[in-house]
Amino acid sequence: MKFLKRSLLPILLTTAASAWACDLCGCYTPRIEVTTPAPFTFYASVAEQFTHFGTDRLDGREVANPTGQYLDSSNTQLVAGVRLLGGRLGFQLGVPLIYRAYQRPAGFDIERGRVSGLGDISLLASLVVFQRQPLIACTRSEDGKTFTLAAIPEPRFSANVSVIAGVKMPTGDSSRIREEFAESEVEGAPPSGIHGHDLALGTGSWDGVFGVQASARYRAVFFQGEVQFTLRGPSHYTYHFANDLAWSGGPGVYFVRDEKRSLALQCVVSGESKNTDVFRGQPAYDTGVTALYVGPRVLARFGRFSAEAGVDLPVLMHTTDFQTTPDHRIRAALSVQF
Repeated sequence: MKFLKRSLLPILLTTAASAWACDLCGCYTPRIEVTTPAPFTFYASVAEQFTHFGTDRLDGREVANPTGQYLDSSNTQLVAGVRLLGGRLGFQLGVPLIYRAYQRPAGFDIERGRVSGLGDISLLASLVVFQRQPLIACTRSEDGKTFTLAAIPEPRFSANVSVIAGVKMPTGDSSRIREEFAESEVEGAPPSGIHGHDLALGTGSWDGVFGVQASARYRAVFFQGEVQFTLRGPSHYTYHFANDLAWSGGPGVYFVRDEKRSLALQCVVSGESKNTDVFRGQPAYDTGVTALYVGPRVLARFGRFSAEAGVDLPVLMHTTDFQTTPDHRIRAALSVQF
């Protein structure tokens, strides 16, 4: 009876998005509330993150951008997953489709181009390790053969914690990394902040993904957060991407919340931190970053469908050497459970 009660509880499956940070780092996991007694539940999602890079920085300080160099990056993730044991255990497959358009100086010329294609596919598993959300009552019939489920008033307080582990596969094209061999500075020419490692569609490495998600609610006020760590393996072309730590979270409030629908607004603080990559056994000094973003996120649910949309604005951007950094990120997602 206790297991059946817990199996019907709403399970938050959100990860980062900012933990959904850079295009090659974060793995999107949709926010789905499992409320049926089925032994397994399928879900599907489409998520979009658009990032505009247009600010040049030297060792974290904003500098002039005389050539108007920029990088517009779109990462569309197609997600399919299943929840087992009444929602406590889950597996999902994520397929990213990446499109990038850029303009950068090449000596005294201006180069414009675009790249697109499949990114690095991820396979993740998640497990709910703690939850406190009793929402139903269960009674046995007189003959002991059937059960009756009845909704009970939602408690004032609820909370849950999940852990995530998985792997990212080197399915994205990493050939643009080869540009690193040909890079050289032209005396008097403006520097480029967009390089081969920025345009690669994949890392070319097998990467481990590990994360923790947690949420708590008291009446209509809630807090939700997640942390995701990506452990990089060796890549091609003597290039090794640095490990990446991403996080996201913040308080929010429900304006509408019942069994069939909900609408909430959340203030999200997100960020990422990574050391410099390694190329030919030496640090690639233009790759280290510690960034902090703040912005609103709207969360909605109607029946089997759930959606979210948000904007991230940088409030802290510490970079190593010369880089072209984000001005803003826009994120949106739509999920459905079957």
